[in-house]
Amino acid sequence: MYDQNNIFAKILRGEIPCVTVYEDAKTFAFMDVMPESDGHVLVIPKEPAENVLDLSADGMAAMMATTQRIAKAVDKALAPDGILLKQYNGAAAGQSVFHIHFHIVPRWDGVPMAPHGKVMVQAATLEPIAAKIRAALV
Repeated sequence: MYDQNNIFAKILRGEIPCVTVYEDAKTFAFMDVMPESDGHVLVIPKEPAENVLDLSADGMAAMMATTQRIAKAVDKALAPDGILLKQYNGAAAGQSVFHIHFHIVPRWDGVPMAPHGKVMVQAATLEPIAAKIRAALV
């Protein structure tokens, strides 16, 4: 059962601040406050769904289109050597926030990723990176 009080639901309602990258009628993208690399963005649907098994086909299509759009902007803005896309379903798979989301994680050769969900970064550090990504949106 979907928890209306999960952190992403609260972000969507404006109850918790975030560094926004993009928003449209069906999706929302924002900087991960516990980034695995510089430029780590999360994409979520506005539809309440715990995981891929609960999300409607329309919600999934919208989330994938936004994920691709943001990934292209990350690539253009930050010029990483690669981009890792991740999506977890259920606690056993590593999901820690139970609102479906995609991670867009830029990767550079020889630069290790930070551990998932371990080190919090301040919004002031994330905002300049988000500004670059927003400027690269096509």
